[in-house]
Amino acid sequence: MSVHADVARRRIEELLRTHEERIVRRWAEIASAPSEELKELYRALLAALEEGRNDLADVRGLLAELSRSRARAGFAPSDTARAVFGLKEAVYEIVEADTEGVEAARGFVWFSRLIDDLGLYTFETYAEAREKIILDQAEQLLELSTPVVKLWEGIVAVPLVGTLDSARTQVVMEKLLQTLVETGAEHAVIDITGVPAVDTQVAQHLLKTVVAARLMGAECVISGIRPQIAHTIVTLGIEFGDIVTKASLADALAHAFKRAGIEVSGGGNAHVVIRAERV
Repeated sequence: MSVHADVARRRIEELLRTHEERIVRRWAEIASAPSEELKELYRALLAALEEGRNDLADVRGLLAELSRSRARAGFAPSDTARAVFGLKEAVYEIVEADTEGVEAARGFVWFSRLIDDLGLYTFETYAEAREKIILDQAEQLLELSTPVVKLWEGIVAVPLVGTLDSARTQVVMEKLLQTLVETGAEHAVIDITGVPAVDTQVAQHLLKTVVAARLMGAECVISGIRPQIAHTIVTLGIEFGDIVTKASLADALAHAFKRAGIEVSGGGNAHVVIRAERV
């Protein structure tokens, strides 16, 4: 650093320390942010600018937390970056009124570049935080859209709605296997009534789920095979092998009852009696 640059930097640092309260107050107005939040960031920046120190780790840490909190609150990335860039405007007002105009102006150029770098870091951190939030929400939606319900003692069902892709298949498989472990169920019904279309890829995903359940000792039935889907499966030459398929969830449940040794009998519309067959 040249002598002039060093003098200019010292001058801007002196102005930052001398007019701290005024700068922070004006910065808070420009950024529309709490002054206490910005004051902590400002003092961390002052500490980093002390003679012999070039470590901005603390400043970056505070900026990262600011970015993450604003991402969670729904702020736009431009608003978050603008909050950092607002410090330049607040400092420039001090520099403009300084009696040592030349040195202060030179120091402001250096300071401006520093803030630009921190602003870009804030923008990048915000983007990463926002991406993580979106991924987390997507995972939560996958779990919510893939419930595993207990239909009867020893019988569980997975009602699928929407497109079945690799990521969702993994969630279905994990939740189904976990439920089989927790309940000890030996029969599972995978209902695809809500799946708009079945192609080769969807069929492969279903087969993987059935195989995984079989490895846990559970027999699977696929229900919801509508005429359109049946026609598509035949046209594509998809084979489910020895996997039982049914047109409706009711048919699949009746099959599961039969396999579980449960007899269902109805006495008109008055009541339904369910009893287990004794071996």
